[in-house]
Amino acid sequence: MRRPRRNHTAAFKAKVAVAAVKGEKTLIELAEQFDVHPNQITQWKAQLLERATESFSTPAERAQTQGPSVKDLEAKIGQLTMENDFLERALDRVHGPSAKR
Repeated sequence: MRRPRRNHTAAFKAKVAVAAVKGEKTLIELAEQFDVHPNQITQWKAQLLERATESFSTPAERAQTQGPSVKDLEAKIGQLTMENDFLERALDRVHGPSAKR
């Protein structure tokens, strides 16, 4: 019989992942101690190690790695909308309404 799906808190995941990183117990021992599957512990450990650099980065460094801001994207959308409108009007003048597809 399968156990119902459980949702673990971020604090619990961090606690398990740190215990796995320490290496004082085997993966099987940790799985029994925390009552989670060993594969889940491996995934949480990998996530912890991947994101460890984020803990020590400055807000400016985090902003650079996150990509463009919403404000920048909205400005780009506005610009592209204006260009499309301009080109549509220009096409109407050159070929008439039948030129649209």
